[in-house]
Amino acid sequence: MFGNICIYDSPTQNSYWTAPRESINLSVLVYDNADHTDDDTDSLDVSGDHHHPPHPRGHHPHHGMPHVQMVPPSVSEEEERKRKDEEEKAAAVRELSEEEKQQICMSEEYQLSMSRAARVMQRMLAINDSGLVMDYSGGDSEGKDDDQLAGERLKLQQHFFDERWSRRRTITSMDWSPQFPELLVASYNANEDAPNDPDGVALIWNLKYKNMAPEYIFHCQSAVMSTCFAQFHPNMVIGGTYSGRIVLWDNRVNKRTPVQRTPLSATSHTHPVYCVNVVGTQNAHNLISVSTDGKVCSWSLDMLSQPQDSMELQSKQNKPVAATCFSFLSGDANNFIVGSEECVTYSACRHGSKAGINDMFEGHQGPLTSIDTHRVPGQIDFSPYFLTSSFDWTIKLWSMKQPYYIHSFEDNSDYVYDVRWSPIHPALFASVDGEGRLDLWNLNSETEVPTASVVIDGRPALNQCRWHQSGHHISVGDNAGRIHLYDVGEHMASPKSDEWSKFVHTLQELKQHAAEREEDSTLASTGGAPLR
Repeated sequence: MFGNICIYDSPTQNSYWTAPRESINLSVLVYDNADHTDDDTDSLDVSGDHHHPPHPRGHHPHHGMPHVQMVPPSVSEEEERKRKDEEEKAAAVRELSEEEKQQICMSEEYQLSMSRAARVMQRMLAINDSGLVMDYSGGDSEGKDDDQLAGERLKLQQHFFDERWSRRRTITSMDWSPQFPELLVASYNANEDAPNDPDGVALIWNLKYKNMAPEYIFHCQSAVMSTCFAQFHPNMVIGGTYSGRIVLWDNRVNKRTPVQRTPLSATSHTHPVYCVNVVGTQNAHNLISVSTDGKVCSWSLDMLSQPQDSMELQSKQNKPVAATCFSFLSGDANNFIVGSEECVTYSACRHGSKAGINDMFEGHQGPLTSIDTHRVPGQIDFSPYFLTSSFDWTIKLWSMKQPYYIHSFEDNSDYVYDVRWSPIHPALFASVDGEGRLDLWNLNSETEVPTASVVIDGRPALNQCRWHQSGHHISVGDNAGRIHLYDVGEHMASPKSDEWSKFVHTLQELKQHAAEREEDSTLASTGGAPLR
């Protein structure tokens, strides 16, 4: 008996083969992939010359080429256990040698990671919980007399000092960050006892740290005489050096040396730069620098290879003004006031028909050490008024509208190195001197003696003072490299609503006394007698 079987090689092809019924395997053919075509696999060989023997039950021939698979050798239980032990040993963490550990610790990636982690931990540890016991009802002040309250006007909060980088270095300038109010940058002079260390150092301190480790450490080869945060660029710090170069550090770069610096050339500074400041707006600002040769340069922070413009400050005798300090008027990027080694203060202008020196203010008997213009906002504009300090042991109050000083503060018995207006109180300012004394003057209360004073332990010469932008803290730097941070009492730091009107009356009285003083001086010089 014969039967006809139709065998499909593909969906479109078929072939007929006649064979004896008893030789035919009636098992169902199973294909690995029914979608395969003749191009992918070999067709079944249906030639009549081949006689296919029957297959065992349950065995289905594969369509196409046979599949070959390696059969692993049999493994004993002991061998399997040894194999697993070896795999576990290989997966275990290998103990590093001391040399390998040292290489990892010295790598730049490891040091950067550890530095960031340490700063985060210090910030977490510095969380202040003193507010938990604050008595907002005023109960903390009950039972205290005026003397006790006066002692709380200036309270030492903490010190900033690094044995490696601060020791035996004089603090030359300080500046609070306008973007991050907890950060303070300070510049330092050379340490003569460490000739192998860089001469110039700038340290960024964090107000929230409980220890005295700086947040960032920067240095350069020349002593840093002035420094400031680059306003509108929160990651940049600017330094003016003794060599005349301007240097720029960036805390986003893992290096302590400057990322930019100005050249030593005739187009820029070649004398010490005691004054640097960023003025302008977010979209239009410049770095302004002044050196002791009287040159004023304007720079773009994107390119310090050459100044955008420069000018030379010259006195009426056509002599260069040896600038030691300067201050721009409030909200003004064009007009500024500069102090000199010749004991004279000048008003100057950067642009326009009056570019250069305009007016001079004489009254000091020694080189000027600092100038600060009035910037406290309020309903009354006090921007024409400014303060100066000098080696003649005095502080003087001036107005841009008068050629003579309005009042002279003469309570110090040493050089007065710095003077600064409060950023929030119109009649309050601070000063420091060479005897280690920090004074606070509230002109609405008293004009002859300080309202509050404190003497630093050891009486180091205090070179710098800077108000925190909140007006409730003040930092003081000395000639031993130490920064002292003081809290100013709330009742003294915060102005009352009538402080502005009171200050107007105070200034009127001081102006009247100044006019009488000048009149008496004029009469005395001409041989006349005062009418009063």
